[in-house]
Amino acid sequence: VQLQASGGGLVQAGGSLRLSCAASGRTFGRDLMGWFRQAPGKEREFVAAITWSGASTYYRDSVKGRFTISRDNAKNTVYLQMNSLKPEGTAVYYCAADSGVPSWPPLSRDKYDYWGQGTLVTVSS
Repeated sequence: VQLQASGGGLVQAGGSLRLSCAASGRTFGRDLMGWFRQAPGKEREFVAAITWSGASTYYRDSVKGRFTISRDNAKNTVYLQMNSLKPEGTAVYYCAADSGVPSWPPLSRDKYDYWGQGTLVTVSS
């Protein structure tokens, strides 16, 4: 079972990146999927989540209106479109899956039982 995150890189402030998370080894089509990030020296924090159907999404306040989470269950892939990036967005971004009964809001790291390896996003000022 594997979650493979990709799409990170170096971008100037105000720019955009699209992260992808491809799942393999099992079907994640019924799982709540989330994105977290961890900046150097800081705790891993919630960024966004999406229910299995895509009908509901949830974002941390600081990314609302700039980030969009989406999923394609046929491709077993979840995305994070990040626009208007800020230097404080520099972090390793992780995708994760909650295969159990999801809580709402889906903020707790402990609820997610599958994690990807992370992709580095660096936003220069």
